Amino acid sequence: MAVRRTRPPQPLAPHGLPGHLVEFVEALRSVGIAVGPSETVDAGRVMTVLGLGDREVLREGLACAVLRRPDHRSTYDAMFDLWFPAALGARTVVSDDADPDADGDPDALPSQDIEGLRAALVEMLSGNEDMAGMDDRLAAMIAQIVEAFGKYSSSRGPSYSSYQALKAMALDELEGRLLAGLLAPYGEEPTPTQEQIAKAIAAKRVAQLRKMVEAETKRRTAEQLGREHVQTYGIPQLAENVEFLRASGEQLREMRRVVVPLARTLASRLAARRRRSRAGEIDLRKTLRKSMSTGGVPIDVVLKKPHPARPELVVLCDVSGSVAGFSHFTLLLVHALRQQFSRVRVFAFIDTTDEVTELFGPDSDLAVAVQRITREAGVYTRDGHSDYGHAFVSFLEKYPSVLSPRSSLLVLGDGRNNYRNPEVDLLTHMVTASRHAHWLNPEPKHLWGSGDSAVPRYTDVIPMHECRSAKQLAAVIDQLLPV
Repeated sequence: MAVRRTRPPQPLAPHGLPGHLVEFVEALRSVGIAVGPSETVDAGRVMTVLGLGDREVLREGLACAVLRRPDHRSTYDAMFDLWFPAALGARTVVSDDADPDADGDPDALPSQDIEGLRAALVEMLSGNEDMAGMDDRLAAMIAQIVEAFGKYSSSRGPSYSSYQALKAMALDELEGRLLAGLLAPYGEEPTPTQEQIAKAIAAKRVAQLRKMVEAETKRRTAEQLGREHVQTYGIPQLAENVEFLRASGEQLREMRRVVVPLARTLASRLAARRRRSRAGEIDLRKTLRKSMSTGGVPIDVVLKKPHPARPELVVLCDVSGSVAGFSHFTLLLVHALRQQFSRVRVFAFIDTTDEVTELFGPDSDLAVAVQRITREAGVYTRDGHSDYGHAFVSFLEKYPSVLSPRSSLLVLGDGRNNYRNPEVDLLTHMVTASRHAHWLNPEPKHLWGSGDSAVPRYTDVIPMHECRSAKQLAAVIDQLLPV
C-alpha cells in the first residue's frame, strides 16, 4: 500500500526557499518565540546540511537552531507543521500493484463507510507494531476520515472541522474496541498487570489519533483559508502569554513549569541592577575634607558605602475560584524569589484572611501547598464568595502588627467584591503602614469597575497593575523588586 499525494499549485515564497525560511522565522516571532538574526542564519545552514528529504530530521534540526526554551516546543511544532506541511492537497491510499500512471480522480475516496474505517483502525492499532511503523498507512486513513467527515462549507469557503471528524470516529467506543483487541491474546482472564499495560497503550494510541486528526485538519484548512487563519485560531499560545483567567487546567500546569526560568531571569536582572548601584551617592563631607590637600578642588570624589535593603514582603491573595490560578502562579513566583527578601509572609482569603506562610517552606512541595490552602486554611467563614472588605477587617484584627515601615505589601486579586462594603479606609491604613504597597490584578483594564468590581475605589489608595499573563506578571514583578 502506498500514499498518493496530490499537489495543487502553491504560491511560491518571493525569494524561494530562503524566503520561505525567513517567513517561517517571522511567523515564530509573531507568536512570541524569540528568534534573532544569528538563529536565522543557523537555521539556513541546518537546511543546507540536512536538506528536505526527511521532514522529521528537518524539524529537529530547525528546533535546535531557533529554540531557546524547551517549553516553547509545542508551539514551534504547530508552526512547523503549518509552514512545512506533511503533504499538499488530498492524500489517497492506492494499492501497491496499482498503476500509478492510470487515470482517475486522486481525490476519490474508497467506498468504505465510517464503520469500516473504524474497524480498519482497530485492526491496525491492535497489533504489536508501534504507531511510528505505520505512519503512512495511518496518515492516509486519517486523511480519508477528515476529507469525508470533517469537511464543511464556511463563509470563507471550504474548511475542515476536527470536531466533526472526531465525532464520526467515536474515540471512546474505538478505545474500548482497541482495548479488547489488545487483551485478546491473553485469553479470557488477563492479569491486572496486563490490563493496566493494555489500557495505557490504548489511551496513548487514541491520544495520538486525536493529535493526527487535529494536525490533518489544520493542514487542510491552511490550504483552503490560508496559514494566517490557522495561526490565529489553531496554534497553541506560549505558556507565558496565556491569560490567567482563560487558562485551562493543562495550560496552568504548563505555566507552573515556567516559574523557575522566570525567577532565574528576574534574579539575574536584580543582581545586575545591584552591581550598577554599588557605587553609591557622593559623600559631600568626606569629599570636601579630601579636597583640602588639593587647595579645595574636589579632584577625588568620595562615595557613600551603599546599604541595599532587603525588605519584608507581605502577600495578601484572593484564592477564590475566579482568580485561584493567578494567585497560585504568583505565589509560586514569589516563593522562587524569596531570597530577595529578608522575610516573606503569605496570607490567603476568600472572605476571611488566614496566614499560610508555613505551607510555603523552603522544602515544601509547592504544587501541594497551593492545593492545601483552600482545604486547611480558614479562608472563608461566610458564604464562600469573595469579600475583600471583610478580608481586610479580619487581617487587621488577627495580624495588627504585621505591616511596618520595613514591609512591602502585595495584594493579589481582581477586586470583585460582590457588591459588599469594600472597606477602603482599612486598605488606606494598610498602605500607610507599609513602606511600599502594590496591587496585581489579572483582569483586563477595560473591565476594571464593571459589574461588582470595586477597583476604581481601590485605585485611589494603592497603585494597581494589570497582570493578565505570566509574561506581564514577570515584567511587573521585575519593576517592583527591591534594589
